[in-house]
Amino acid sequence: MIDNLPKPSPSAFFSQKMATSYDEKNRRLSEISDNMHFLVRLILLDLSSEARILCVGVGTGAEILSLAKIYPDWTFVGVDPSVEMLGVCRDSLAHAGFLDRCDLIHGYVEQAPTGPQFDAVLSILVAHFIGHEDRLDFYRNIHDRLKLGGSFVSTEICYDLDAAEFPAILKNWESVQALMGATPESLQALPDTLRDTLCVLSPTETEEMLRKTGFELPIQFFQAFLLHGWYAKK
Repeated sequence: MIDNLPKPSPSAFFSQKMATSYDEKNRRLSEISDNMHFLVRLILLDLSSEARILCVGVGTGAEILSLAKIYPDWTFVGVDPSVEMLGVCRDSLAHAGFLDRCDLIHGYVEQAPTGPQFDAVLSILVAHFIGHEDRLDFYRNIHDRLKLGGSFVSTEICYDLDAAEFPAILKNWESVQALMGATPESLQALPDTLRDTLCVLSPTETEEMLRKTGFELPIQFFQAFLLHGWYAKK
């Protein structure tokens, strides 16, 4: 059961310390992230050579870095509510030589350029920060910014927290968090974090919301314990 209490702003999760250490922690899970980005690249293979990509919750820019080095004529818009994460993103893109192909915006999807102008929208490990009461609008804002036939790719923490198998898979998720440097206290609080701090929907709920906002036939392409990924067309 998902409550309707307001969830903290995504920006509240990312202090300067967390932003600067984010990539280092994630590198400990490179086998997972590399596979996820590889599959995202395969999903986007049919885009034009001059595609325009919106990255919602761009974070430190991992998805832009993954795509920009392969597609030299693609351009990107990245939005993120964390000034600290955007700073790390800007430095990473500048170091890689991609910053001139990117517009970075402080804010949420609502602050992204309006109208159906993007060939694809990526939301990588973002949606679980969006409260249940705001999730439909989140997906709808993404849908409205896609060109007809454009692709939406989303990965998120997603699971039926009331399922009989949840306690077993939670043990696997604790191992993932421990590799990223979680403290014993945060591991003990993990069930409450998933239920009360983040907004973790079941796969069924996520797919239903995607359909309600106009996406055709959401297809699950990725799972790594509690992480799930979908792509869908407008």
